[in-house]
Amino acid sequence: MVNQWTKVPKLNNVQLSILVLLRVLIGWHLLYEGLAKVTNPNWTSAYYLEQSGWIFSGVFNSIAESSFWLPIVDFTNQWLLVVVGTLLILGLLTRTSAVIGASLLFIYYLAQPPLFEAVSMQADGNNLIVNKVLIESIALVCLAVIPTGQFIGLDRVIYLVRRDKTNV
Repeated sequence: MVNQWTKVPKLNNVQLSILVLLRVLIGWHLLYEGLAKVTNPNWTSAYYLEQSGWIFSGVFNSIAESSFWLPIVDFTNQWLLVVVGTLLILGLLTRTSAVIGASLLFIYYLAQPPLFEAVSMQADGNNLIVNKVLIESIALVCLAVIPTGQFIGLDRVIYLVRRDKTNV
């Protein structure tokens, strides 16, 4: 007898379209955040890293104080956001870019998780344990396991070319 919980339903076009929309919106958000940082010559992650107060605060604070590591972290952060955002929008290397994006966002979460203050004065509202960074990171993990790029995106072109080559 087959367990009903182990059956995986096939996604229909509406469901896949909504997941593609989610991918594109998150891609836009990451791309825009990256471009805002790249085009601001005064931007640095130092302040954000200095504000870390959890398990890895020593690591984040050390990066913020390092004249060697801080420029590397800033450059990597800016351009990963731009590249990952662009790839998600295009649906190219979707799974890889979703995993990288989720990892980057989870690092942001680890730097400043909303664990100890139930009421925040931040513009995005009040958070306790769960915030928009964590939610967006988990959404990217979901997108990494669902091939939305093969439905609508450049990954579909790659998939079709590979399929045609194997069928020849």
